[in-house]
Amino acid sequence: MTYTTTSTSMDIHEILDHLPHRYPFILIDRVTSMELGNEIVALKNVTINEPFFPGHFPYHPVMPGVLIVEAMAQAAAILSFKTMGVKPSDDSVYYFAGIDSARFKRPVSPGDQIVFNVKIDRIIKGIWKYSGLASVDGQIVAEAQMMCILKAIDKKE
Repeated sequence: MTYTTTSTSMDIHEILDHLPHRYPFILIDRVTSMELGNEIVALKNVTINEPFFPGHFPYHPVMPGVLIVEAMAQAAAILSFKTMGVKPSDDSVYYFAGIDSARFKRPVSPGDQIVFNVKIDRIIKGIWKYSGLASVDGQIVAEAQMMCILKAIDKKE
């Protein structure tokens, strides 16, 4: 399969068009580059106004590590949807199928800009496997191997 390279960025409006997530759970602010079928680079600007900071932790705000991994997965989902040439719909959802080797190297605080580098490792039988790195100011803050799958939703009326 041959893919074209997309070097243009995606703003928040195009991101919202390619992710089903909405506030307060949209964790990608911008895509700076993408090579379809291969990798994506995306950004998250962390502000003190994030809804999780009042409880995590009021005296020393730290972005929860699970949300950093979730943001990597959202970047992966954008890459996958763009690679497949489809957009999210009400008929399906893009689920985590696994998270391996997650490591957190340093805390992320308000004022940080996280850069996510997510690469597709392989696609087998509809399961996408990715390697993700999150960095702030060139220093790795988190890394993980992730698996995701697009599943149809059984709508009950």
